[in-house]
Amino acid sequence: MTGVAGRLDSEAISTPVDSGPDLPRVIGFWGGLALIVGITIGSGVFRKPYTLARDVGDPVFILGLWVAFGLVSLCGALAMAELACMLPRTGGAYVYLRAAYGDPAAFVFGWLYLLVTTPATIGALATFFAELLLGLSGADVRAAGPWRVPIVASLTILALTGVNLLGARLGSAVQGALTVVKVGALLLLMFVSFTAAGGSFAHLAPAGGGSNLGRGAASVIWAYDGWIAVSMIAGEVRAPERLMRRVIVVGMLAIVALYVGANVGYFFAMPVEAMAQEAGGVPQRIMADRFGPMGATFIAAAILCSVFGALNGNVLAKPRVAYALAKDGLTFSFLGRAHPRWATPHAALLIQAAVALVLVALLRDFDRLTTYFVVVEWFALLFAVGAVIVLRRRRPEAERPFRTPGYPFVPLVFLIGTLVGLVAIVWGEIDQPTPNYAPVFGLLLAAAGFPVHALWRRAGGSAAQGR
Repeated sequence: MTGVAGRLDSEAISTPVDSGPDLPRVIGFWGGLALIVGITIGSGVFRKPYTLARDVGDPVFILGLWVAFGLVSLCGALAMAELACMLPRTGGAYVYLRAAYGDPAAFVFGWLYLLVTTPATIGALATFFAELLLGLSGADVRAAGPWRVPIVASLTILALTGVNLLGARLGSAVQGALTVVKVGALLLLMFVSFTAAGGSFAHLAPAGGGSNLGRGAASVIWAYDGWIAVSMIAGEVRAPERLMRRVIVVGMLAIVALYVGANVGYFFAMPVEAMAQEAGGVPQRIMADRFGPMGATFIAAAILCSVFGALNGNVLAKPRVAYALAKDGLTFSFLGRAHPRWATPHAALLIQAAVALVLVALLRDFDRLTTYFVVVEWFALLFAVGAVIVLRRRRPEAERPFRTPGYPFVPLVFLIGTLVGLVAIVWGEIDQPTPNYAPVFGLLLAAAGFPVHALWRRAGGSAAQGR
């Protein structure tokens, strides 16, 4: 890294970029709402009920996890709404981390997002999307050639990258259409579940499970992961001081209501023991019992759209972190230049896609990957939400169009709840016959960003001053 940096003009590395006008503000309330709902509601609410029934095995504990981490996520979103209105810039959490903790923490966050967590998240979602698509086409995914799934996943990544290169307005429109499809399908699934023949609220009675709450927490947190992404496009939202708080709060309330309602419906339609046997998917079984094979095919197609929407949302929002990083002089300047014709962060989009394409061929286990990313990303979110407390002390005079209600208790609920959940997840992964140390490796990789930042500064990439 030092050798490469040494051959480059230090001003190109570290000087804040003056690339003309910033990214245009073209996203309104419904576009932002579609983004937060579309990114967050992806595979989790459809894929994880089977995993939760298998690993936790008790409806009371499972619903408790959905409600508890819904509350935790809402508290985090309320704190993030204050930061988004106070600092309505492209980059979201990166901007807040830099303001609260300085350049090293901001660099680590941006570095992880561009080169590690975002490409892998996109790769995982694209792989799952490819499996669903091939399954709907009648292909046996397990019997298919080793490159069929990676090829379909790669083509999907390339297609969505191309769409989002053409502008945030087009990417936002795609996101809005897919969000309507997935929310409509989820509401239909809830209706079918609550009207299922033989359905009973007795299925929600305690079943004596709850022994593997760590894995259960990982599944639920994965389902809620994604709400932070909407803050990353604050620089492209019209009237962000007014709209950002509405987008975040309304979006999170809708997500929690949909998640809890869907899971109550699942348990009404099926006992937890039966859910634990449905490796092919609990929603597919519920729809097949009511409408036959066509019902299962319909909901599988809806899940396909849901995953596609989450994938598009990640491709759209996440490159804005690298864009903001470069604009502040913390990485290569070309990452902070908007495309002259389409006004999008094209360099970050292309790098993100390239790394994701490489990772697609290396993905093996979806559940282990989601656990890995939950630990790394939500550990970073501890510091992002903690920035509310830090900035209240460091910048008490700053204008805050929206203040976190119940401060400081609301952000503390997020911090404590998330920390307890992450400890349970890591312990649950290690404390098993075949320990999974991937979450620990992920945290070590995050910590490695600090010496990387030190090397970057020594090579001539000192950050711009004056935040």
